[in-house]
Amino acid sequence: MSQLKIGMVGLDTSHCGSFAEILHNEANEYFLPGGHITVAFPGGSQAFANSRNRVERISNEMKDKYGVTLVDDIATVAKQVDAILLESVDGRQHLEQFRQLAPFGKPVFIDKPIATTVSEAKAIFELAQQYNTPVYTTSSLRYANGVAQLGAEAEVLGCHAFGPMSLLEDFPGYFWYGIHSAEILYAKMGPGCKSVSVRSTADADNISGIWQDGRVGSLYGYRNRKVSTFGAVVYTSAGVEQGVSLNVPPQYALLLKNVLEFFRTGKSPIAAAESVEVIAFLEAANAARESGKDVEIQL
Repeated sequence: MSQLKIGMVGLDTSHCGSFAEILHNEANEYFLPGGHITVAFPGGSQAFANSRNRVERISNEMKDKYGVTLVDDIATVAKQVDAILLESVDGRQHLEQFRQLAPFGKPVFIDKPIATTVSEAKAIFELAQQYNTPVYTTSSLRYANGVAQLGAEAEVLGCHAFGPMSLLEDFPGYFWYGIHSAEILYAKMGPGCKSVSVRSTADADNISGIWQDGRVGSLYGYRNRKVSTFGAVVYTSAGVEQGVSLNVPPQYALLLKNVLEFFRTGKSPIAAAESVEVIAFLEAANAARESGKDVEIQL
Protein backbone atom coordinates (compact mmCIF):
# COMPACT_ATOMS: atom_id res chain seq x y z
CA MET A 1 0.00 0.00 0.00
CA SER A 2 1.43 3.38 -1.00
CA GLN A 3 1.90 5.90 1.78
CA LEU A 4 -0.24 9.01 1.38
CA LYS A 5 1.28 12.33 2.34
CA ILE A 6 -1.46 14.11 4.26
CA GLY A 7 -1.60 17.80 5.05
CA MET A 8 -3.55 19.39 7.87
CA VAL A 9 -5.08 22.86 7.98
CA GLY A 10 -6.06 24.14 11.41
CA LEU A 11 -4.31 22.89 14.55
CA ASP A 12 -6.92 23.93 17.09
CA THR A 13 -8.97 20.80 17.80
CA SER A 14 -8.28 17.65 19.79
CA HIS A 15 -8.98 15.74 16.56
CA CYS A 16 -5.50 16.69 15.33
CA GLY A 17 -3.64 14.68 17.92
CA SER A 18 -6.21 11.87 17.89
CA PHE A 19 -5.88 11.45 14.14
CA ALA A 20 -2.08 11.64 14.24
CA GLU A 21 -1.92 9.00 16.97
CA ILE A 22 -3.91 6.53 14.86
CA LEU A 23 -1.99 7.30 11.65
CA HIS A 24 1.55 7.52 13.10
CA ASN A 25 1.84 5.24 16.13
CA GLU A 26 2.33 1.66 14.97
CA ALA A 27 2.14 0.48 18.58
CA ASN A 28 -1.40 1.81 18.88
CA GLU A 29 -3.92 -1.05 18.89
CA TYR A 30 -5.98 0.82 16.30
CA PHE A 31 -3.13 2.03 14.11
CA LEU A 32 -4.13 2.56 10.47
CA PRO A 33 -1.40 2.20 7.84
CA GLY A 34 -1.35 4.07 4.57
CA GLY A 35 -1.00 7.73 5.45
CA HIS A 36 1.15 10.14 7.47
CA ILE A 37 0.49 13.77 8.34
CA THR A 38 3.60 15.44 7.01
CA VAL A 39 2.88 19.18 6.98
CA ALA A 40 0.38 21.51 8.62
CA PHE A 41 -0.77 25.12 8.75
CA PRO A 42 -1.69 25.97 12.37
CA GLY A 43 -4.26 28.64 11.53
CA GLY A 44 -6.51 29.56 14.44
CA SER A 45 -9.50 31.83 14.94
CA GLN A 46 -9.34 34.89 17.17
CA ALA A 47 -13.15 35.00 17.07
CA PHE A 48 -13.49 31.67 18.89
CA ALA A 49 -12.06 30.96 22.34
CA ASN A 50 -11.91 27.20 21.74
CA SER A 51 -9.57 27.92 18.84
CA ARG A 52 -7.29 30.70 20.06
CA ASN A 53 -6.75 29.02 23.45
CA ARG A 54 -5.61 25.73 21.92
CA VAL A 55 -3.74 26.40 18.69
CA GLU A 56 -0.29 26.91 20.25
CA ARG A 57 -0.45 23.79 22.42
CA ILE A 58 -1.75 21.54 19.64
CA SER A 59 0.73 22.96 17.13
CA ASN A 60 3.58 22.08 19.48
CA GLU A 61 2.15 18.59 20.01
CA MET A 62 1.93 17.94 16.27
CA LYS A 63 5.47 19.21 15.70
CA ASP A 64 7.22 17.67 18.70
CA LYS A 65 5.34 14.39 19.17
CA TYR A 66 4.40 13.48 15.59
CA GLY A 67 7.13 15.17 13.55
CA VAL A 68 4.78 17.34 11.50
CA THR A 69 6.37 20.29 9.69
CA LEU A 70 4.57 23.58 10.40
CA VAL A 71 4.26 26.13 7.61
CA ASP A 72 2.95 29.68 7.31
CA ASP A 73 0.27 29.36 4.65
CA ILE A 74 -2.35 26.99 3.28
CA ALA A 75 -0.98 26.85 -0.26
CA THR A 76 2.32 25.45 0.97
CA VAL A 77 0.45 22.60 2.63
CA ALA A 78 -1.54 21.81 -0.52
CA LYS A 79 1.55 21.80 -2.75
CA GLN A 80 3.38 19.21 -0.65
CA VAL A 81 0.71 16.55 -0.06
CA ASP A 82 -1.65 14.07 -1.69
CA ALA A 83 -4.68 14.87 0.46
CA ILE A 84 -5.81 17.35 3.12
CA LEU A 85 -7.54 17.25 6.50
CA LEU A 86 -9.23 20.63 7.02
CA GLU A 87 -9.51 20.58 10.80
CA SER A 88 -10.06 24.21 11.80
CA VAL A 89 -12.42 24.02 14.76
CA ASP A 90 -14.20 27.24 13.77
CA GLY A 91 -16.43 26.16 10.88
CA ARG A 92 -16.90 29.80 9.95
CA GLN A 93 -13.36 29.69 8.52
CA HIS A 94 -13.89 26.69 6.25
CA LEU A 95 -15.20 28.41 3.13
CA GLU A 96 -12.30 30.86 2.94
CA GLN A 97 -9.77 28.13 3.69
CA PHE A 98 -11.30 25.78 1.13
CA ARG A 99 -11.16 28.57 -1.47
CA GLN A 100 -7.38 28.34 -1.14
CA LEU A 101 -7.34 24.52 -1.29
CA ALA A 102 -9.85 23.86 -4.06
CA PRO A 103 -7.67 24.93 -7.04
CA PHE A 104 -5.16 22.16 -6.21
CA GLY A 105 -7.77 19.48 -6.94
CA LYS A 106 -6.66 17.24 -4.07
CA PRO A 107 -9.22 15.41 -1.89
CA VAL A 108 -10.20 17.36 1.21
CA PHE A 109 -11.87 16.01 4.32
CA ILE A 110 -13.59 18.91 6.12
CA ASP A 111 -14.21 18.24 9.79
CA LYS A 112 -17.58 19.08 11.27
CA PRO A 113 -19.29 21.41 10.82
CA ILE A 114 -18.46 22.00 7.18
CA ALA A 115 -19.98 25.46 7.60
CA THR A 116 -22.39 27.33 9.85
CA THR A 117 -24.73 28.59 7.13
CA VAL A 118 -26.39 26.87 4.18
CA SER A 119 -25.02 29.45 1.78
CA GLU A 120 -21.43 28.74 2.83
CA ALA A 121 -21.92 24.96 2.70
CA LYS A 122 -23.33 25.24 -0.82
CA ALA A 123 -20.48 27.54 -1.85
CA ILE A 124 -17.93 24.93 -0.71
CA PHE A 125 -19.51 22.22 -2.84
CA GLU A 126 -19.83 24.61 -5.80
CA LEU A 127 -16.08 25.30 -5.57
CA ALA A 128 -15.46 21.57 -5.30
CA GLN A 129 -17.38 21.00 -8.50
CA GLN A 130 -15.70 23.92 -10.27
CA TYR A 131 -12.21 22.58 -9.56
CA ASN A 132 -13.11 18.88 -9.57
CA THR A 133 -11.91 18.67 -5.97
CA PRO A 134 -13.33 15.77 -3.94
CA VAL A 135 -14.89 16.81 -0.61
CA TYR A 136 -16.09 14.66 2.28
CA THR A 137 -17.50 15.88 5.60
CA THR A 138 -19.07 14.17 8.58
CA SER A 139 -19.01 13.70 12.33
CA SER A 140 -17.28 10.59 13.62
CA LEU A 141 -20.53 9.72 15.41
CA ARG A 142 -21.92 8.39 12.13
CA TYR A 143 -19.51 5.50 12.46
CA ALA A 144 -19.56 4.92 16.22
CA ASN A 145 -19.99 1.31 17.24
CA GLY A 146 -23.34 0.84 18.96
CA VAL A 147 -24.95 3.50 16.78
CA ALA A 148 -23.82 2.86 13.20
CA GLN A 149 -25.52 -0.54 13.04
CA LEU A 150 -28.97 0.72 14.07
CA GLY A 151 -31.57 0.49 11.30
CA ALA A 152 -29.09 -0.94 8.81
CA GLU A 153 -31.17 -4.03 7.97
CA ALA A 154 -34.67 -2.55 7.74
CA GLU A 155 -36.70 0.41 6.53
CA VAL A 156 -36.29 3.35 8.91
CA LEU A 157 -39.67 4.81 9.87
CA GLY A 158 -38.37 7.37 12.35
CA CYS A 159 -35.45 8.21 14.61
CA HIS A 160 -34.78 9.91 17.91
CA ALA A 161 -31.09 10.82 18.26
CA PHE A 162 -29.60 12.23 21.45
CA GLY A 163 -26.41 13.58 22.92
CA PRO A 164 -24.77 16.46 24.78
CA MET A 165 -25.52 19.86 23.26
CA SER A 166 -23.66 22.68 24.96
CA LEU A 167 -24.27 26.20 23.68
CA LEU A 168 -21.42 28.70 23.51
CA GLU A 169 -21.46 32.48 23.54
CA ASP A 170 -18.99 32.78 20.67
CA PHE A 171 -20.26 30.08 18.31
CA PRO A 172 -23.62 29.86 16.50
CA GLY A 173 -26.09 27.76 18.46
CA TYR A 174 -26.43 24.09 17.67
CA PHE A 175 -23.45 23.99 15.31
CA TRP A 176 -21.01 23.35 18.15
CA TYR A 177 -22.26 20.02 19.52
CA GLY A 178 -25.66 19.60 17.90
CA ILE A 179 -23.85 18.67 14.69
CA HIS A 180 -22.96 15.26 16.16
CA SER A 181 -26.54 14.22 16.94
CA ALA A 182 -27.74 15.74 13.67
CA GLU A 183 -25.29 13.52 11.76
CA ILE A 184 -26.64 10.47 13.61
CA LEU A 185 -30.18 11.52 12.73
CA TYR A 186 -29.39 12.00 9.04
CA ALA A 187 -27.42 8.74 8.89
CA LYS A 188 -30.68 6.99 9.79
CA MET A 189 -33.34 9.16 8.15
CA GLY A 190 -31.53 10.40 5.05
CA PRO A 191 -32.32 13.82 3.52
CA GLY A 192 -35.79 15.20 2.93
CA CYS A 193 -36.66 17.19 6.05
CA LYS A 194 -39.05 20.05 5.27
CA SER A 195 -39.55 21.85 8.60
CA VAL A 196 -38.18 22.05 12.12
CA SER A 197 -39.58 23.02 15.53
CA VAL A 198 -37.78 23.39 18.87
CA ARG A 199 -38.68 23.21 22.53
CA SER A 200 -35.92 24.60 24.71
CA THR A 201 -35.07 25.05 28.39
CA ALA A 202 -31.86 25.91 30.20
CA ASP A 203 -31.10 22.21 30.59
CA ALA A 204 -32.11 20.69 27.28
CA ASP A 205 -33.46 21.17 23.77
CA ASN A 206 -35.76 18.94 21.73
CA ILE A 207 -35.58 19.51 17.97
CA SER A 208 -38.27 17.87 15.85
CA GLY A 209 -38.18 17.59 12.06
CA ILE A 210 -40.91 16.54 9.66
CA TRP A 211 -39.75 14.82 6.49
CA GLN A 212 -41.40 15.21 3.08
CA ASP A 213 -42.69 11.61 3.23
CA GLY A 214 -44.39 12.16 6.60
CA ARG A 215 -41.73 10.59 8.81
CA VAL A 216 -40.66 12.39 11.97
CA GLY A 217 -37.09 12.58 13.26
CA SER A 218 -36.01 14.27 16.44
CA LEU A 219 -32.92 15.35 18.35
CA TYR A 220 -32.64 15.60 22.11
CA GLY A 221 -29.69 17.61 23.36
CA TYR A 222 -28.90 17.93 27.05
CA ARG A 223 -26.61 20.17 29.05
CA ASN A 224 -26.33 18.07 32.21
CA ARG A 225 -22.61 17.48 32.75
CA LYS A 226 -23.34 14.18 34.51
CA VAL A 227 -24.40 12.68 31.16
CA SER A 228 -22.30 12.73 27.99
CA THR A 229 -23.51 9.81 25.87
CA PHE A 230 -24.56 9.92 22.21
CA GLY A 231 -27.04 7.44 20.84
CA ALA A 232 -30.33 6.84 19.07
CA VAL A 233 -33.65 5.05 19.10
CA VAL A 234 -34.52 3.94 15.57
CA TYR A 235 -38.04 2.89 14.63
CA THR A 236 -37.87 0.39 11.78
CA SER A 237 -40.09 -1.94 9.78
CA ALA A 238 -38.53 -4.79 11.78
CA GLY A 239 -39.06 -3.22 15.21
CA VAL A 240 -37.43 -0.70 17.53
CA GLU A 241 -33.63 -0.63 17.78
CA GLN A 242 -31.64 1.41 20.26
CA GLY A 243 -28.03 1.91 21.20
CA VAL A 244 -25.36 4.27 22.49
CA SER A 245 -21.91 5.07 21.13
CA LEU A 246 -19.37 2.70 22.67
CA ASN A 247 -16.12 4.14 21.29
CA VAL A 248 -14.60 0.64 21.02
CA PRO A 249 -13.04 0.64 18.51
CA PRO A 250 -12.48 4.41 18.80
CA GLN A 251 -14.90 6.29 16.57
CA TYR A 252 -11.97 8.34 15.24
CA ALA A 253 -10.34 5.17 13.95
CA LEU A 254 -13.58 4.13 12.27
CA LEU A 255 -13.89 7.59 10.72
CA LEU A 256 -10.27 7.62 9.54
CA LYS A 257 -10.71 4.26 7.83
CA ASN A 258 -13.39 5.92 5.69
CA VAL A 259 -11.30 9.06 5.21
CA LEU A 260 -8.30 7.08 3.94
CA GLU A 261 -10.52 5.25 1.47
CA PHE A 262 -11.92 8.60 0.34
CA PHE A 263 -8.39 9.97 -0.13
CA ARG A 264 -7.52 7.00 -2.35
CA THR A 265 -10.70 6.95 -4.45
CA GLY A 266 -11.83 10.60 -4.41
CA LYS A 267 -15.38 9.37 -3.73
CA SER A 268 -17.24 10.59 -0.65
CA PRO A 269 -19.52 8.03 1.02
CA ILE A 270 -21.99 10.83 1.79
CA ALA A 271 -23.75 12.80 -0.93
CA ALA A 272 -23.10 16.54 -1.02
CA ALA A 273 -26.85 17.23 -0.90
CA GLU A 274 -27.16 15.38 2.40
CA SER A 275 -24.21 17.21 3.95
CA VAL A 276 -25.74 20.54 2.91
CA GLU A 277 -29.10 19.56 4.37
CA VAL A 278 -27.55 18.72 7.74
CA ILE A 279 -26.38 22.34 7.88
CA ALA A 280 -29.81 23.56 6.72
CA PHE A 281 -31.46 21.50 9.47
CA LEU A 282 -29.28 23.08 12.16
CA GLU A 283 -29.65 26.56 10.71
CA ALA A 284 -33.45 26.17 10.75
CA ALA A 285 -33.30 24.76 14.29
CA ASN A 286 -31.31 27.79 15.48
CA ALA A 287 -33.98 30.05 13.95
CA ALA A 288 -36.79 28.01 15.50
CA ARG A 289 -35.17 28.19 18.91
CA GLU A 290 -34.97 31.97 18.66
CA SER A 291 -38.49 32.49 17.30
CA GLY A 292 -40.41 29.72 19.05
CA LYS A 293 -42.07 28.93 15.70
CA ASP A 294 -41.82 26.19 13.11
CA VAL A 295 -39.16 27.02 10.49
CA GLU A 296 -39.02 25.59 6.99
CA ILE A 297 -35.77 24.10 5.74
CA GLN A 298 -34.17 26.42 3.18
CA LEU A 299 -31.97 24.77 0.53
